Amino acid sequence: MLALRSTPEVMDQVFGAVWLDGGHRFELAPPLTEAELARAEERLNVTFPADYRSFLLEVGASGAGPDYGVFPLSAQLTGERGAAPDEAPRLARPFRPGPVQELLDEHEENEPRREAYADDETFWRSWHAWDARWDELDAELTWGSLTVSHQGCGYYSLLVVTGEERGLMWEDVRAIGEGLVRMRRRGADRLTFAEWYLGWLDWAEPRIKAAQRAAAGRPGDVSGAA
Repeated sequence: MLALRSTPEVMDQVFGAVWLDGGHRFELAPPLTEAELARAEERLNVTFPADYRSFLLEVGASGAGPDYGVFPLSAQLTGERGAAPDEAPRLARPFRPGPVQELLDEHEENEPRREAYADDETFWRSWHAWDARWDELDAELTWGSLTVSHQGCGYYSLLVVTGEERGLMWEDVRAIGEGLVRMRRRGADRLTFAEWYLGWLDWAEPRIKAAQRAAAGRPGDVSGAA
């Protein structure tokens, strides 16, 4: 990581490293201590997957990573960066997006229509109850998962911490109406946190090194480093 941030002028070759006045700039927050991580897991009533625990303890608590970087765990605990105040019970519940999406689809088909009601008051009372239930089901889609990164444009990377998919990475692409989908890369139908992070490093490192060579007037350019 030190090599990747040694030439600030070429950091923009990696998405998310530099944007406006921010970006992770290949910086990592200091790792958590065992006591800090144990306290977080106790507060959230979960045990994190082994590779994510190792990252937090040995690599960094947040910072440089895929897209706009890895969210700090503290944000998940305090409600910052999109975490809800009821984060703890939500994380401890099983991740089951398939069945929940089916319920959500069925619920959407039953949205109240004005023509089915005798008056506006009855219609709106029914519609608001329907809308509240929609919000509940939509929130239930991400039960058992931790939001670890923002991909941009309202897309998020999730790490499943509870349920049959525990330890696997999923994408939240509800912003374009596609719900939640399991991450699949390089022919694999599943991706762990470690594979997700190391895959990003394997992609980012040659891009930065090629840009460094180009900036120094040596052979190699960014276009050949994808």
